[in-house]
Amino acid sequence: MGAILGYILAVLIGLSLGLIGGGGSILTVPVLVYCTGIAAVPATSYSLFVVGVTSAVGAANYARKELVHLRTALLFGLPSIVVVYFMRHTFVPMMPERFFSIGSWNLTKDIFVLFLFAILMILASVSMIRKKTIHEPEHSQVHSTQTIKIVMQGSGVGVITGLVGAGGGFLIVPALVFLARLPMKVAIGTSLLIIASNAFIGFIGDYGHQMIDWKFLFVFSSFAIAGMFAGTYLSRKIDNHLLRPLFGWFVLAMGIFILVRELF
Repeated sequence: MGAILGYILAVLIGLSLGLIGGGGSILTVPVLVYCTGIAAVPATSYSLFVVGVTSAVGAANYARKELVHLRTALLFGLPSIVVVYFMRHTFVPMMPERFFSIGSWNLTKDIFVLFLFAILMILASVSMIRKKTIHEPEHSQVHSTQTIKIVMQGSGVGVITGLVGAGGGFLIVPALVFLARLPMKVAIGTSLLIIASNAFIGFIGDYGHQMIDWKFLFVFSSFAIAGMFAGTYLSRKIDNHLLRPLFGWFVLAMGIFILVRELF
């Protein structure tokens, strides 16, 4: 029953990526942990694969419409990729299995990752709920200080992706609009390419550290990709500004649920 629910929610993950250009990847780890019973750290590895494949499909769709800016993807993505690989190949395996104990409660590696993930979900949900419109810049020129900020932001997203296996689209899209001066649709397409690259590099960094159930992973990813295609189709008919805050409240509830469950 849990696996069936997991596959249904995988469709929702892809649906949200197709409808609002992000947000869905942040649900992948909780779905894998609480619906399919995969431990938190391996779930971040599975999440990287699912998010990578789904985002790559979305990026290819945007690229066909010439809505991907390759130069910016390289400028933002290269430092991000380097950090992601380091986090998954070196830092995450070095983390202790248990940090400390308070009475009978243990802060294990899995719980620590879930805590970080819950905090990220709450921050992401706030950005979706606020209904803040991202205004596209009037000028397309990018100054050297903005280039440095793009590189720094890319590195920061790499840390997040490496630790918790989420794409970080809610951080990447505003950065591409404000710092790289990209139009919104181009920012979303470029963001999907960056997310896909980060996720695949992170998954490669994990290779040899985690046992992978490839059959399950391919089936789960197939459901997410189906959701992505459905979301892309529906995005032409539904106003994503109405869906974004509703999805944000759902993500907020999930983040609070994880904190309460793991604490108590």
